[in-house]
Amino acid sequence: MAADVRDITVVIGMTGNGIVEMLRGLPVTMAVNDMQGSDMAESVRTGLRTLGGSPSGILICLSDHPLVTKHTIGAVIEQHRKTPDAVIIPAYQGKRGHPTLFPNKILTGIFSGVTLRDIIRNNSHTVRAIDVDDEGVVLDMDTEDDYRLIVQKAKGGT
Repeated sequence: MAADVRDITVVIGMTGNGIVEMLRGLPVTMAVNDMQGSDMAESVRTGLRTLGGSPSGILICLSDHPLVTKHTIGAVIEQHRKTPDAVIIPAYQGKRGHPTLFPNKILTGIFSGVTLRDIIRNNSHTVRAIDVDDEGVVLDMDTEDDYRLIVQKAKGGT
């Protein structure tokens, strides 16, 4: 929302009641991925089913990358405006990260049972990595140590 993104869909799992409460009152659409244990692609499919209209692109933001800045999201969206047929991936110090912006016409291929990685691989000629000065694109929370590091960085530590 801070990056002025208007149409936001939050995909939660079946046990996401706490998240629903936290998001209550915010201008977001919530969708429930009721396939317990499914992969990220199924969450993307769930989110895509809630979309109205025909957006030119879909920005996939992961909840385990909480430090991505509004400036990075803005830069990814701006690059999409310049190259609407490209898959846009932010990179920090040469390492690709998240969020990734997919052209809608490419992302709809996810309904054929492929993953996001498959879509990127199958459309590698369209991928554009953009350099950003945002470590948040590569910092994710997969472990308790990752969580501690992200909390430290969020508080201004290094």
